Amino acid sequence: MRIKFVFLHKTVREMEVKRICIYPKDIQRITGKSERYGRLLLAKIKERNEKEEHQFVTVDEFCRYTGLKIDQVAPFIAG
Repeated sequence: MRIKFVFLHKTVREMEVKRICIYPKDIQRITGKSERYGRLLLAKIKERNEKEEHQFVTVDEFCRYTGLKIDQVAPFIAG
């Protein structure tokens, strides 16, 4: 059994994003809005970046589109 310790003195900058793709559930956690809103937002980001339907949206693309900083988003990205 592995035990993970989280130290309060660890800054957000030291936190690492474990994934490069963002999903509707992540957007729901970040914004407090519905998962459906997350799907719609991802569709808008894909359209803006001229991505095809099967392509993923990265955390970086999400941050650029929303104006949020990666430091603000990282704690909400689930493992």
